[in-house]
Amino acid sequence: MSELAQGLSWGRDEAALVTGLQAGSDEAFDYLVTYYHASVHNLVYGILGDPADAADVTQDVFIRVYRGIHGFRGSSSLKTWLYRVAVRQALNHRRWCWRHHRHQVSIDGDEEQNRPLDLTDAKATPFEECAAHEMQAKVRKALASVPAKFRSAVILRDLEGLAYEEIAEVLEISTGTVKSRILRGRRILKENLEPLLRSGVAAIRKNSWAASAFQGELAEGDSGGLKVLSMESRGAR
Repeated sequence: MSELAQGLSWGRDEAALVTGLQAGSDEAFDYLVTYYHASVHNLVYGILGDPADAADVTQDVFIRVYRGIHGFRGSSSLKTWLYRVAVRQALNHRRWCWRHHRHQVSIDGDEEQNRPLDLTDAKATPFEECAAHEMQAKVRKALASVPAKFRSAVILRDLEGLAYEEIAEVLEISTGTVKSRILRGRRILKENLEPLLRSGVAAIRKNSWAASAFQGELAEGDSGGLKVLSMESRGAR
């Protein structure tokens, strides 16, 4: 069977992909990485807020999946299991960084303020897109200030489009807790973005799609400004 045919088969039949992975198929693992890399990276990136750390943890996630695929019993979907590994690794890395750096005193004072939150897209961007990317950096900065447990739920729902039940499996919490965390996370994000809205950032005014994402869509229960990041992440796939 050709690689293209195999890829189409795996895309339709998750069980076949799992069988291939557990049989040690390099082609199956290549397909898994190709298909899920962007999603896993975006999830980890959203939790950690640092591109270098996100790249390292994403690589570690797929290594762990490769080594641990025989432990996958099919009680959840492969995607749910993969995202669960990603969230655990991202949070473990975050805790390690906090323990490792908590005794270090920044020359400039507040360590948290000096973390690299204003992120640059990995791809070279045309001049006319600079304003949009500046806005995306501000949204990422606002998202990074949302507590991790709420942020993870918001990212899985509003950026990755998972159902509440899937998020519950990924985070190993109840569906009710998922909904509560998403609501809290969106409220905090809205509060963090309101100064940006009031300031009338030129990028928002100059980009109709950005304006629609921010204006009138930050009501309770809506993803609001995350639509900007959602468009950015989908474009990378």
